[in-house]
Amino acid sequence: MSDAAQPTAAEVRAAAEAVKTALDRHLAAVERRSGEDDPAVYEAFNELAAAAEVYDELLYDRHDEVTPFEIPGTDDSLPPYAGPDEPHAVSVLIRRDYTVAVPQRLLAQARRVEAAETTGAADYAAALGEAAGPAATVPGALGILFGEYEPDEIASRHKEFGLEEGDSTLWVTATEDAADPGEWLETPFEPVDPQSVVCRFDVSAVFDDETDDDDDDDEDDGPAAGLDDALDTLDEDDLEPLDAER
Repeated sequence: MSDAAQPTAAEVRAAAEAVKTALDRHLAAVERRSGEDDPAVYEAFNELAAAAEVYDELLYDRHDEVTPFEIPGTDDSLPPYAGPDEPHAVSVLIRRDYTVAVPQRLLAQARRVEAAETTGAADYAAALGEAAGPAATVPGALGILFGEYEPDEIASRHKEFGLEEGDSTLWVTATEDAADPGEWLETPFEPVDPQSVVCRFDVSAVFDDETDDDDDDDEDDGPAAGLDDALDTLDEDDLEPLDAER
């Protein structure tokens, strides 16, 4: 880089001040956060990341030095937003992954739902013992449970259904106009233009730090862990009488 193209000392200083301001705003947003996925915190994080990147580049160009910190995930996750300035419609795309950790618990819960819907109270206990129909298979049981419960309820009660949470993500995309009824139903999961994404929120085990792992180990030694272990060892015959007594 030629001397003429190098940033001035004043530009580097201004970039450093911008980092300080963004850092203060980020801390203030964290202190005022309204929940785990507070959009104000997410926005402040991105502003801090962008300011730090500008400062790092100018510092290197002017003084051949780099900063000792790195804020990951901003440019690699999404390109700059290029959607409408005043969108008239938004689409929310959610993906949640689960592992079928305890199939017998999933099947028992599905049979309970199926029995309650297809039989009277007098025949409920007998219906729980029948292993016919969709509730007899894991795919059928999944269809019953996801048809009966809202996705958010399954997410909050996943262990009751024999499921283990994996990664999840939520994208909010902006458009000029709302889609016509039925317009995208045949292909609802076609690739989304990343530049239309207003914000995204990711949950993954890769974000957990060692402190979280230590806390989880401590919790596993408590009474609740013993209850989970006991439930995991129950087979279908153990679960059905419990449901029938209710």
